[in-house]
Amino acid sequence: MRKLSMEELNRLTVADFKNTRKFPLTLVLDNVRSLHNVGAAFRTADAFAIEKIWLCGITGRPPHREITKTALGSTDSVVWEYAPTTLEALQQLKAAGYALVAVEQTTNSQPLPVFVVEPGRPYALVMGNEVFGVEDEVLAFCDAAVEIPQFGTKHSLNVSVAAGVVLWDFISKMGWALNEA
Repeated sequence: MRKLSMEELNRLTVADFKNTRKFPLTLVLDNVRSLHNVGAAFRTADAFAIEKIWLCGITGRPPHREITKTALGSTDSVVWEYAPTTLEALQQLKAAGYALVAVEQTTNSQPLPVFVVEPGRPYALVMGNEVFGVEDEVLAFCDAAVEIPQFGTKHSLNVSVAAGVVLWDFISKMGWALNEA
């Protein structure tokens, strides 16, 4: 066994990535304060070929040195948009037919493994602030909430780690290869 070279990985160019089919997933960052988490979200969004990231409220926006450091160029490949409030972004997404799913521990959240993804439906996944989670008014506007089962002593995962777990789960349920989606 050996590691694959960059040439063997055969990754898309930024131009090719922009023109390739994307999974019908959008990531909504609700007042995420860490610029490293924002950069990691971009990198994850690129890796999973999702449609877009919404940066809302106090969430930092490119170009910024700390975002760029973690994103490793993915701010050039992933489409993003800014909204002054998360509700503004969610209203646009809901009007466009997206199912709004908060990633949050709530009285009604479903464990991620049992959440059913409807084939062909676009989803917007709302990730909350590192300390306060998804804002209450945002949570009330969402169609559903999912939570990642955890078995240790801590009650949450880092927001960028949680985004990766949830995106992979949704993509797996949608059919992990773009030609299957």
